[in-house]
Amino acid sequence: MKKNSLKYFNSRFANRELKYLSKFGSYSKNIEMKKHSGMRPHDIVILLKIAAKGEQKWFMKDLSFELGISASEVSESLNRSVIAGLIFPDKKRLMTAAVFEFLRFGLAYVYPQHPGALVRGVATAHSAAPLNEIIQSNEAYVWPYAKGNLRGQAIEPLHPNVPEAGLKDPDFYELMSLCDTLRVGKAREKNIAIEELKKRLC
Repeated sequence: MKKNSLKYFNSRFANRELKYLSKFGSYSKNIEMKKHSGMRPHDIVILLKIAAKGEQKWFMKDLSFELGISASEVSESLNRSVIAGLIFPDKKRLMTAAVFEFLRFGLAYVYPQHPGALVRGVATAHSAAPLNEIIQSNEAYVWPYAKGNLRGQAIEPLHPNVPEAGLKDPDFYELMSLCDTLRVGKAREKNIAIEELKKRLC
């Protein structure tokens, strides 16, 4: 099922290329883009870092530095997101409804996660803000991180640098934690996370 779901979501979002590149025809003429071969986990990280910036001005080098992802990887990631219809061809403005739709319906199937061993780390999912103020649980979920201050079940982040980047940017941290709830949470937790993501993205 997960394999079919992956093909479905990659196909669905890749097909947005026809809609958006036809609207921005000059873009397709001026820039030769690589064939879309499916989203990568850090594509979500980069898109949500952009979302966290809100109205702030930023450059590609800012994303690279703040996330610890090479400039070339950031560039390729944004190209994939353009083709998928998740960001406008100017690579500055998110197609927020599409991003929200992808997270809501696709994230748990494309990048599933199951809680692992007890480790020291940084709180995520329902153990982190904003859900830790809404949901009471005896289970703690964390991103493994040597400098973390909480012991809990390990949740692999969508990129290894997410814990450090999240601690430096509270808005980004909340978005990533909400995404982890969609990856590992129960039905009620997921429903709350969806509403919180909708407030922040749409």
